[in-house]
Amino acid sequence: METAQTNLTFSDIRDALTQGWRDFARAPVYGIVFSAFYVIVGIALYLVGAGTFTWTLVLSLGFPLVAPFAAVGLYEVSRRIHAGEPLTWRGVLGVVWDQRGAQTPWIGVILLIIFLFWSFFAHMSLAIFLGNMTLTNVLSSWEVYMTPNGIAMIVFQVIVGGLVALLTFAMTVISLPMLLDREIDFVTAMLKSLAVFRRHLTVLIIWAAIIAVLLFIAYLPLYLGLLVVLPILGHATWHLYTKLRDTV
Repeated sequence: METAQTNLTFSDIRDALTQGWRDFARAPVYGIVFSAFYVIVGIALYLVGAGTFTWTLVLSLGFPLVAPFAAVGLYEVSRRIHAGEPLTWRGVLGVVWDQRGAQTPWIGVILLIIFLFWSFFAHMSLAIFLGNMTLTNVLSSWEVYMTPNGIAMIVFQVIVGGLVALLTFAMTVISLPMLLDREIDFVTAMLKSLAVFRRHLTVLIIWAAIIAVLLFIAYLPLYLGLLVVLPILGHATWHLYTKLRDTV
């Protein structure tokens, strides 16, 4: 039996964002607490980036493994609000805790693999384009990035990084909320997410662009904007998933 085909529109994205804002306004403490995880890790990476390599590595590798659980917390808050279920810390955190033995950790592993690939690629491209510039510290001598080699490297990284980010988005756009909503394995969830992305390509690319712009703005005041932007995006993602739930 084929699933119904629903054409996702830009108005659906607008509605999801509106509902995301309403959920955040209704339960702001939950949103701030779950998004604080991202803010604290971001600030910690910034502070230790120029310090010990060990702590930078620990935080960088641990982040993609734990981040999905914070997202699940936001989804569960939205689910409970719109299902009319009691909104309690015990209930929400209980669902997040239960995910440790489900499929959610595997999404974290996939994100970690992607992160490791990107880290390797970034270092490789740095060596290819700027490796011949001996006696130059590329971490402090910003002028090297304005050279032909530096500009070429930036363009190369932006193109490849954009493709990697888009692939990651396509694999997770509905897979994480689906794992909370259904008894399904992570591979099937990611394949369904890719299928949904392909089916609604234009609208979901616009959604990805909106997420990128909002996150960029939120990063500027020392990541503090994430305390508002991330909860809204997390709640909105749940509502966007519910619009597509019957089609996957």
